[in-house]
Amino acid sequence: MRNTPWNGQVSPCTLSRRRFVQGLVAGGVLSGLGSLPLAATGASPQRGTELRGSHFELEIAETPVNFTGQVRMATTINGTLPAPTLRMREGDTVTIRVTNRLRESTSVHWHGIILPFQMDGVPGISFPGIAPGATFTYRFKLEQSGTYWYHSHSGMQELTGMYGALIVEPRDGERVRADRDYVMLLSDWTDDDPMRVFAKLKAQSDVYNRNRPTAGDFLRDASREGLAAAREKRAMWNAMRMNPTDLADLSSSVLTYLANGTTPAGNWTGLFRPGERVRLRCINGAGNTFYDLRIPGLKMTVVQADGVDVEPVTVDEFRFGPGQTCDVLVQPQDDAYTIFAQSMDRTGYARATLAVRAGLAAPVPALDPVPWLAMSDMLGRMAHGPGMDHAGMQHRGMGQGAAGAGAGVSQGGMDHGGMSHGAMHHGGMPAAPAAGAALARASQTVRHASSEYGPSTDMRVDMPRVNLDDPGIGLRNNGRRVLTLSDLSTVGGPLDARGAEREIELHLTGNMERYTWSLDGLEFGKSTPVHLRYGERLRVILQNDTMMTHPMHLHGMWSELETADGQFQARLHTIPVQPAQRLSFLVTADALGRWAWHCHLMFHMDAGMFREVVVA
Repeated sequence: MRNTPWNGQVSPCTLSRRRFVQGLVAGGVLSGLGSLPLAATGASPQRGTELRGSHFELEIAETPVNFTGQVRMATTINGTLPAPTLRMREGDTVTIRVTNRLRESTSVHWHGIILPFQMDGVPGISFPGIAPGATFTYRFKLEQSGTYWYHSHSGMQELTGMYGALIVEPRDGERVRADRDYVMLLSDWTDDDPMRVFAKLKAQSDVYNRNRPTAGDFLRDASREGLAAAREKRAMWNAMRMNPTDLADLSSSVLTYLANGTTPAGNWTGLFRPGERVRLRCINGAGNTFYDLRIPGLKMTVVQADGVDVEPVTVDEFRFGPGQTCDVLVQPQDDAYTIFAQSMDRTGYARATLAVRAGLAAPVPALDPVPWLAMSDMLGRMAHGPGMDHAGMQHRGMGQGAAGAGAGVSQGGMDHGGMSHGAMHHGGMPAAPAAGAALARASQTVRHASSEYGPSTDMRVDMPRVNLDDPGIGLRNNGRRVLTLSDLSTVGGPLDARGAEREIELHLTGNMERYTWSLDGLEFGKSTPVHLRYGERLRVILQNDTMMTHPMHLHGMWSELETADGQFQARLHTIPVQPAQRLSFLVTADALGRWAWHCHLMFHMDAGMFREVVVA
């Protein structure tokens, strides 16, 4: 995906030393220990506590931490990392007083909670932010239950430690009973200044990719596919200036992966008695990392997604991105099990343990092989393997370039339903079917906005995939039962039985070489808000014209995912959109005010994959 040569491997000694440091230090908050070097190795770190009730006092400040052997400053709430778990009750009106002890403005966003827009906590959109020394009072009534989380929406504070779990207990009790209930909050940490990391990505967008293809990979391909096919494959990637192993912006070369604020060496442990039903409330609070989570030796029964109960489905593994939550039930019998969450790029992992007593551990699996992007991840349904014809692919510097731009397409993600498609290039796409649901027709008609044909976009997909049963790159055919979006079925069906009154289509776009991210080729600041009419029911179509998966989060309203034939699938607040994938969901615009809509990969959001939504 990046403008990168095929060589340039990092020294194995360098990477091994980095992983050794990460594995040696238990890590944690150094509250009361000053800045003693390497204090975390023997310290008893303060990690997230739990607060219950309807009134909460939260204080935001800087606190020293040590995860890698180097003391750094984290942004913490009540002095812990992660922040305290907040347990509330459905139907209660909660009051949360947040005091800012930082030297900069801050905020708290209640991710996935339906509330008045003034309480949503997005500076510049729903409120001005919380100034240094000031206290802001959040007050709202809880109209839902489930597993959620909260985090800063200011600068890079989320990436520096400002996040915590938020559990809303059902007023009538849990539908699914468990003997034990644990939060499993996964995150990532960098010792570097996040803005310095961002600047490096802007200068060289693959600077942290440690899995670049080697000469050995070429010889392997030649052995499997033949010399001519291997050469063609390499020539294709080089011509596109893309890298088939570039799955994540950051890797373990700059990140430490945490489970409940604990490094793999720290080995956070949850206790159980054999035969008990244990509920794990898994939350991805990472700034950058998609995690693939499994517990070797245990099946997991998924009972909730994004805070909403789903029909139980049993799996071996699931992937979730920043912003998503997934509740699972397990019934352990042996002495110890490893909760293993490897990063999508396979450079590192977070790790925790379920055990019958403290101090036990189970084997930690080896990382899976580094996956390569497939042609379907770039071209969608157009892909047909080595020897393929690339003439129909739209990529800057290849194929169609910027030809065929639709002159009448409105910018900013506005309603595209009435626009003319006569000038649009569809790469030989077949005509849309005459029968079937509206979504099926919409899914077949790709509509690139004219703003996609500019410097902020380096590729466009004309024949995207519309299936929801793909577990994603690195999880296909791995011998394990992996959860997919098609497996999720929300209990009770949709909140609104109406069909869509109109459609909005947005394309997830980017330019890897420039490290710009956008919607319809327009970064936030160059775009206009998406306007929704209060009370309307609309269909939102998202198409990913990039080669990275984007977890898209719409604030303030539920996103009700549809199947390819227009049937209700699941109610979510954060939807991962895979490369070259096109999907849709229904939204009822029942929340007046100004809202945010963005990719939950922090650097993507900061680089411009963000829109304001106005409901009036």
